Amino acid sequence: MGEIKRALISVSDKRGVVDFARQLREFGVEILSTGGTAGILRAADIDVIEVSDYTGFPELLDGRLKTLHPRIHGGLLARRDDPQHQQQMVEQDIPPIDLLCVNLYPFAQTVARPDVTLAEAVEQIDIGGPTMLRAAAKNWESVTVLVDPDDYPRILQEMAASQGGVGAKLRFQLATKVFAHTARYDGAISDYLSRHGSDGATAAFPQVLTLQLHKVQELRYGENPHQRAAFYREDDTTGLAALQQLQGKELSYNNLSDSDAALALIAEFDAPACVVVKHGNPCGVALGENLHTAIQRAWAADPVSAFGSVIACNRPVDADSAAFFAGVFVEVILAPEVTDSAQVLLQSKKNLRVLRIPDIRPWQRPGLDLKRVCGGLLVQDRDIRREPPEEWRVVTRRAPSPQEMEDLAFAWTLAHHVRSNAIVYVAQRQSLGIGAGQMSRVDAARCGAEKAQGLGFDLRGSALGSDAFFPFRDGVDTAARVGVRAIIQPGGSIRDEEVIAAADEADIAMVFTSVRHFRHG
Repeated sequence: MGEIKRALISVSDKRGVVDFARQLREFGVEILSTGGTAGILRAADIDVIEVSDYTGFPELLDGRLKTLHPRIHGGLLARRDDPQHQQQMVEQDIPPIDLLCVNLYPFAQTVARPDVTLAEAVEQIDIGGPTMLRAAAKNWESVTVLVDPDDYPRILQEMAASQGGVGAKLRFQLATKVFAHTARYDGAISDYLSRHGSDGATAAFPQVLTLQLHKVQELRYGENPHQRAAFYREDDTTGLAALQQLQGKELSYNNLSDSDAALALIAEFDAPACVVVKHGNPCGVALGENLHTAIQRAWAADPVSAFGSVIACNRPVDADSAAFFAGVFVEVILAPEVTDSAQVLLQSKKNLRVLRIPDIRPWQRPGLDLKRVCGGLLVQDRDIRREPPEEWRVVTRRAPSPQEMEDLAFAWTLAHHVRSNAIVYVAQRQSLGIGAGQMSRVDAARCGAEKAQGLGFDLRGSALGSDAFFPFRDGVDTAARVGVRAIIQPGGSIRDEEVIAAADEADIAMVFTSVRHFRHG
């Protein structure tokens, strides 16, 4: 058990540091500190020794040089079980430092500001902090190192239980956390600087992309039972990392993948909405006056595919909605909240995973999409661009009616979230047939129509959305045969005139958005 007799505390994030230092003093720990941290501790009547007094060397270069001194790094690096180290420590008058509590300059927070300058960013590159952290973490067998204020209670609890010491297991865990932290810090600096030249030029993507993710949990299995899988989160705890599982079996890789697809689509809607996802594609989507109505309509859109699906809602699940779910088989239900009465009803289905997702806004925020390929990553901006109706261009003789415009807007939203080639048929804010992931657009049009007709939907008067342009008129001819009255698509084909003529022949209103939205998976 490593007894703590001397600590060095120098933190940018000062959460809890006063209480932590005060309790260390109660254990009889001598505290070294620097600058602002020392000032805060003294103001709280906590005895501290300034590092400059301890080393006999003043802070220089506007504080850039203060802890880079043999008396500091010797105290952190010396092995307590090495007689030669101990002899040198005595000869050079270097006392051991048993605990290091340091967190780094707020580089990531600084460069997140839209108006930050390169000079401001450079000033937030910490030198002494990472050096001390790495020294202490390397010598974890002798030194306890802290980088996260949330770990203060763990240290104090262990010291209280062992008369002022910290065990090897916790020291190793904290050292591992330090190396992850400094790697992330250096990665943020590299990412920023490799995008920003000294001449003020800015690149869209860094020369070296550094990723550091934290394991949330190991999953039941991957896409298939013979594949191992785990879920990792980014630095924050938004998106899927914020899920709270209220009941049900352990989550699988496919559960989370489909949940992500369902939440990305449900985030598009302000009105009560329900999205049913199967194998990464929406198979039933509907809006309603209330959530219960939206659920019924979304399920009715394709009850066959909805078997064993993932369902997302954008309103709290109440008893009426829970009663519906109790009568069908689904894998996962996601909602911002689940009422107590609903939870009672859903608990009868022990394997059903019920997940609370408090905030769906992250799915609408800018970010990067990453796709693993053999030998590397494909990186692109997240596709959150949306084309409002005022940007659409009517290209046919007949303009859409107000109801058709509403249907086209709904169809265009859905088309963003269906695997390409994507064709969606909709009416009255409900999906009727979805043709997803086909190798040709006309096949997607046929699949969606056949799906709708097979479920008993009459497509006369419906609207169609296509995620990309029609390369030939055959897709429009397919839509005309089943009674589609309005089509929304990007346009841009060399045969646009032929496609528009096909729509005019069928008296179909067509609008171009001028932007395509492929989703290749």
